[in-house]
Amino acid sequence: MIGYVTVGTNDFEAALEFYDGLFSSIGVDRLWKHGHMAAWGQSRETPTLCIACPFDGAPASVGNGVMIALRMADTETVDTMHAQAVARGGADEGSPGPRGDHGFYGGYFRDLEGNKICAYVPA
Repeated sequence: MIGYVTVGTNDFEAALEFYDGLFSSIGVDRLWKHGHMAAWGQSRETPTLCIACPFDGAPASVGNGVMIALRMADTETVDTMHAQAVARGGADEGSPGPRGDHGFYGGYFRDLEGNKICAYVPA
């Protein structure tokens, strides 16, 4: 159902560097960049994560209670994604590990703008 999710940025070049490095660490490439918007994913036919400078010219801001969850292939990829995010200047919001008693495994971080992201493997 989800085609893509977009998070705002106030520093497009820094966000490009952050997400290029973050996603390349798990084998995902940037699919495209046009103006002040870019997307990463497996293909144009699958869900993607985009960054963009707000169209209205106002500063980008983080939504309270908003989180993007990115499904990973395995727990090692969750660990890599979380470690890379923190190494690239993101903030740790919950180290990778099991959550609950149903087999869910996730790691939580915030990007350079404060957007909350979860890398996870479902139960």
